[in-house]
This record gives sequence, C-alpha cells and structure tokens, in this order.
Amino acid sequence: MTDFDSLFIRADILQNIRLLGFEGMTPIQRMVLPTSLRGGDIIGQAKTGTGKTLAFAIPVIEKIRVEDKFVQALVLTPTRELAIQVGLEFEKLAGSGIRVALTYGGASIKPQIDLLRRGVHVVVGTPGRVIDHMKRRTLRLDRVETLVLDEADRMLDMGFIKDVEWIIEKISRERQTMLFSATIPDEIRRLAEKYMRDPEFISANSDNDELMVGEVQQFYVEVDQKKKMDAFFKVMKEERPSKALVFCKTKKWVETLYGILKRRRFSVDRIHGDLTQAARKKAIEKLRQGKIQYLICTDVVARGIDISDISHVFNYDITQEPLTYVHRVGRTARIGKQGTAITFINPAQIRDLWLIEHRARTKIHERKIPPA
Repeated sequence: MTDFDSLFIRADILQNIRLLGFEGMTPIQRMVLPTSLRGGDIIGQAKTGTGKTLAFAIPVIEKIRVEDKFVQALVLTPTRELAIQVGLEFEKLAGSGIRVALTYGGASIKPQIDLLRRGVHVVVGTPGRVIDHMKRRTLRLDRVETLVLDEADRMLDMGFIKDVEWIIEKISRERQTMLFSATIPDEIRRLAEKYMRDPEFISANSDNDELMVGEVQQFYVEVDQKKKMDAFFKVMKEERPSKALVFCKTKKWVETLYGILKRRRFSVDRIHGDLTQAARKKAIEKLRQGKIQYLICTDVVARGIDISDISHVFNYDITQEPLTYVHRVGRTARIGKQGTAITFINPAQIRDLWLIEHRARTKIHERKIPPA
C-alpha cells in the first residue's frame, strides 16, 4: 500500500488529498493508516516533518459525523504554532461541513468561546487553554471518540504531562488514542500504559538517516523577528566570543549585518558566494590570525572552513536543513576545545529547531535574552 487510493476512505477526503497535492504516502502514513482507520490505538515514533499529521487527520475526519454538533475529536499539541499548523491541515483536508476549532493561549479567548458555542467537531489546542475552556464549561469532552497527543515528548519537556493527564481523565475511556513522539522516554511509556488500550507501536525512524553533533554547547533564543537584532547584540555582548562565525541565510543579509557591525566598530569581515575566491580566502585568514573577531557568512563556509579556535557559532538565521546545522556548529569545539552554538528563532520556527534535534539526536537548550 503506497498511495492514498488504496485506503478505504470517503471519496471527498480522497479528493481533498489530491487537491492538496499529496501523492504517494510517506513511511509513517503507510504504517499508521491501516491500524488507525480500523480504530486501533497507536504509538507512532516519528520525527517532525515526516507527514504524521496526515496519518492521524485522515482517520479522525473519516469518523466525524457532521450532523452531531459536539466535539468528537481532540488533538493536543505543545505549542500554539503547532496547533495552528495542525488546525490548518485539518481544515484543508476536511473541506466544508466539518468544523474545526483552535484553542491556544496568547490569543483572545472570546472568539474561541464563540466558535465552541456554535458547535464544532474537532478541537486542536494546547493543554493549558483546553483546561481553561473546560473549567469555564465552554468545552465539553465527555463524548470525544478520538484523542491525539502530538509531539508527546515535547509536552513532557515543557512540563505539560500533568495537564495532559488531567484532560485525559475527563474523556471517555471508550475512545481511540493516537500518540506521536520523536522519542519514547520512560514517562511517555508510562503514559501510554496507563491510558491506552493494547496500542500498536510503529516507528518510522531510521538509524541510517541520523546525524551527530559533536561536543558543542547548544542554545536557542526565541524572539520576535522585529526584536532579533537587539537580542543578537545583547547575547554577543554577554558571550564575548574570541572568534565567532555568524551565519545568515542570504547574501543580502550578510552584507546588511556586516554593515551594521562595521558601523558599530566591531572587528568584522564577511563571506558569501558573490565574493571572489581570493576575497573569501583573505577573510578566513584574517579570522584565523585573530585580525578580526567576527566573520559573517552564508552556508558557503559551513563546511569549508577549518579554524581550530572558533569559540562561538551564531545562527542569526536558522537553517531548515539539519545537515547544514550540523556542519555549521561543527566549526566550533574542534580538536577537543570548548565551543558554543546559539541559534536565533522566531516562535513560528520552533518546529525547524525540533527537526534538527530529532535528526541530529541532540538537545538544544533555551537561552533567555540577557537584560540590557
């Protein structure tokens, strides 16, 4: 079974899948859908970006009865950004008739309450806001038939497991439960044993496509895009690197950041693909010899630079390619020396960070913005 035509699903769902441009199924979809469509409980081990949302959205939508105006499915996610992305996929796949509500913090609760009171079939939300609605009696989950826990290990990392258990206790035990997680730590296994019925364990992870990061201290700073420049300078001031690479995603932004640092009297040069080979070599030599402190660059030097005493790598722009991330941060902590990598992200880029962690089997710790 490699394509969606082989599934016994409603014609309108199949049509929406085609309209969305999906063709062959991904490995997690091929492994999950036969069991999930039969109503079985599933523990799915899969990384971000493997197509798992469709793996649980199809069986959820397949079971929805449009005429019943109550919540029939609940999807819990760790962050509002993920809730929005999952909710959008549900809306596109469901088409008209099936009503989907997003419930997450950091947004006005009144529009969410108004939508819930009009009657919805699927709720996608974060644990804290779901509990808020339940305590306000604007959300009833006693008739939920399908529960999905997405990115379960993230909810564990963020301290949401007790909230998740509080919610599960209020849902009928006569339900289908699907849990998806990139890793399956003991706490997630315990959760599954307690609340799931004879779940089938399915893993789409392959040891062959994993990457490894060396002994680098890795951090990320989450900041709104408009405030990133200010946060960047605060972190640099606190870190005081001896030699640092600063990666940007475009040649234009390399030039922009280089100009800003130059005007602020930083010891800096830059490298990107539009510069001659001689100019690029000269900039690298200046960093190697300690004549400059910062080298602003695109990924043209993510692999090609070998300087033993780079203390810091700053990812001013996160890369969406885990392999590129590994090569970037690998420029520091060389020959047994200490090294630090700090990546700046906006809230919508958290999934890119998770994908890097999953693929590289590493942990990137949160770093708060230093005070002024």
